[in-house]
Amino acid sequence: MSDYELAHEYETVNLFRRGGAAKIELNRPETRNAWNDQFSVDLLAAIRAVTEDPGVRAVMITGAGRGFSSGADLKASIAASPDGGPPNVYRRLTERYHPIIVGVREMPKPVVAAVHGAAAGIGASLALACDLIVAAESAYFLLAFVNIGLVPDGGSSLLVPARVGFARAAEMSLLGERIGARQAADWGLINRAWPDEEFPARSDELITRLAAGPTKSYAGAKRQLNSWLYDRMAAQLELEARIQQEMAGSADFTEGVTAFAEKRQPQFTGS
Repeated sequence: MSDYELAHEYETVNLFRRGGAAKIELNRPETRNAWNDQFSVDLLAAIRAVTEDPGVRAVMITGAGRGFSSGADLKASIAASPDGGPPNVYRRLTERYHPIIVGVREMPKPVVAAVHGAAAGIGASLALACDLIVAAESAYFLLAFVNIGLVPDGGSSLLVPARVGFARAAEMSLLGERIGARQAADWGLINRAWPDEEFPARSDELITRLAAGPTKSYAGAKRQLNSWLYDRMAAQLELEARIQQEMAGSADFTEGVTAFAEKRQPQFTGS
């Protein structure tokens, strides 16, 4: 993080500071920053810390290691259900994930997602919740949920169509294919895609610019955008959680997770 100073080291997240700029670094690189329970606790704590700190004027969220975030930690989910029953994804979403997504949207300062590598599943949802998204050209975005028999969550069923429209949102949700950073920028899913070698410097220039900008103006603009688009977010998050719980009890989800663990293609039956 070059001239940034470590302000707080959580178990799975690092918080860096430089003047009015803060960087939240997702720090489970051995799992490509997959989300487990501790990760969600730490990330929420970091988001609340920068929200409440009047000295922080702009925030960047980025990932350590090879990518931004690969999504939910399926291995941890399997281990948490030793009896073979469906996981309580409704509780995980409403108690762990939703406060993070809402916290980003309601933070009265700009939040930038700086994405390299994968932004998949809930990792993509986190990036899409940010005000601005910039990416290295080698990065990609993936609504991976359908590939294990689930549906988009973390607000992505609202965030994606809000950015790219119904047709492309349906494509991402139903096909579960990678969208490269350059295509994502062309679609309007993200704001900028930069060559990999330029990405660190240019993303750093952006957060520095925002940290020196009119913070109250940014906060006011976020309130306007939230009122125009995201005033239905609470209802959409609740709908996502309920449908996702239904999917967690399906045979296709069981097959999807089993196939993932066995490193093979799933054989879905539609049940």
